[in-house]
Amino acid sequence: MGSDWKKALSSFFEEYSIIETSKKETLDDFDQFCEFIAEPAFESLSEALKGFGIRSGAKRARGKSITFQINFPGSRIDNFHYSICLPKNSVELRLTLRLRGRKNRREVMEERQFPFMDGTGPGGVLKLKKEDIIGDIITTYREFVLESLTSSL
Repeated sequence: MGSDWKKALSSFFEEYSIIETSKKETLDDFDQFCEFIAEPAFESLSEALKGFGIRSGAKRARGKSITFQINFPGSRIDNFHYSICLPKNSVELRLTLRLRGRKNRREVMEERQFPFMDGTGPGGVLKLKKEDIIGDIITTYREFVLESLTSSL
């Protein structure tokens, strides 16, 4: 092996440094996405939902996820959660969408997970506008509510 092991060790630490730097940059990008795109979208939508007698709000777990929660109309009981999540140890902004919801106030939450805004790659996340997020939440919430209202189970 000779001096090749020194090259291998050096190469390993170089790769390690690149990965750690990428993880930090991805975390910074996610925080920027939350602060400048998702939170303003959630605030605007929350304000609009008040007009329909629906309480809603946002919660952020720094570096992990940001969630928009919608309650049942005229209630304090949560009905629907739209969570944008950064998978652990991500080296790029490839986010997931976790949806949780219940059909009525007495049921337990059901959960499903999808790629966030399928078709939007890691490079496109920071280019999204708050209206893109609002539109996706409305579409997803609408599908959930209509499915709940028409489900025979």
